[in-house]
Amino acid sequence: MLLGFKTELHPNNRQKTLLAKHAGVARHAYNWGLWLTRNILNHNSSNPSGKLKFPTAIDLHKLLVAMVKPNNYWYYEVSKCAPQYALRYLSEAWKCCFSKVSGQPKFKKKGRDDSFTLDGSISVGFNQIKLPRIGWIKTYEILPGNVTPKCVTISKTADKWFVSFKIEAIPQITEKSVDVVGVDLGVKTLATLSTGEVFDSAKPYKNLESKLSRLQYLSRHKTKFSKNWKKAQLKIAALHNRIANIRKDTLHKLTTYLAKNHSQIVIEDLNVSGMMSNHKLAKAVADMGFYEFRRQLEYKCELYGSELIIVDRWFPSSKTCSNCGTVKKSLLLSERVFNCECCNFRCERDLNAALNLAMAVSSAVTACGLDNADVARLKQE
Repeated sequence: MLLGFKTELHPNNRQKTLLAKHAGVARHAYNWGLWLTRNILNHNSSNPSGKLKFPTAIDLHKLLVAMVKPNNYWYYEVSKCAPQYALRYLSEAWKCCFSKVSGQPKFKKKGRDDSFTLDGSISVGFNQIKLPRIGWIKTYEILPGNVTPKCVTISKTADKWFVSFKIEAIPQITEKSVDVVGVDLGVKTLATLSTGEVFDSAKPYKNLESKLSRLQYLSRHKTKFSKNWKKAQLKIAALHNRIANIRKDTLHKLTTYLAKNHSQIVIEDLNVSGMMSNHKLAKAVADMGFYEFRRQLEYKCELYGSELIIVDRWFPSSKTCSNCGTVKKSLLLSERVFNCECCNFRCERDLNAALNLAMAVSSAVTACGLDNADVARLKQE
């Protein structure tokens, strides 16, 4: 299976300039292609009888070479792959738009998600990588050995440059200590397992929100596009990147633990977009990263030989009693302890939901391979 590998580059000043030029050319080609395709669509909608053919990525590149390159000499200072891949990504974006998967592509802005893709003579060393028209660039960590990527993507986050490419990964089937585990995701705690384990979230945004708001407040009083304003924006972007890295680190540790030690992992198909529409919970839900949790778990289960089971989002895991199976008509979000009126069963709300998820797979398997005494002990806690 193919896995993505991403690491930070350590370029010198000359290489930083070349990387910025490549990103600028890719952005210019993308915006030019988007302007041209939008004009073609507007012409076709206003003149149904004289419709123009919508250009492909190859057609756009031919027009770029004939119309744009001769008037912009700085296109020849960078690799030809940067504008080629930019137009290819634009063509893919329009295909997603026409198939109603996403909306219309938008124009790119300088300094926001700067990236470009290169292919050709790419070599990977011990702690450096060779890129076309740029040369050898050092990295902060050791790169995978015996890898020759066909193409690489260079991206910029805050003031740091990163390189990413695909590597061939061999599945690592690990010995599982638990058969079935139910995982209930929440806002108060990141995950509660049916084994009784609780994983707290780092809550990076909540912990660094005051520092972020302070930086944003100070940047308001600076002249826009001045040097001090740019320095302030760079600090804000670096703090946002730190928040995202802390969140990803927490999720990676949790998903790796689940995939390595559990044969079957049961989670709910959460309606994240619906949860984000609640203005009282949106900030807390976004700070957890539920979508990223599921994305990581999907490929890690395949890598470590586990099975991921997605339960329907309408399954009443929180309202169902894990002892007698009675379903409550309503359960307030403030009720953190589940009380069953039929069997007088009392259990922590998230643990009850995790037990229901584990038992939803097969009633023949006890919760997570535990014996009945352990299950009864967990229910009484």
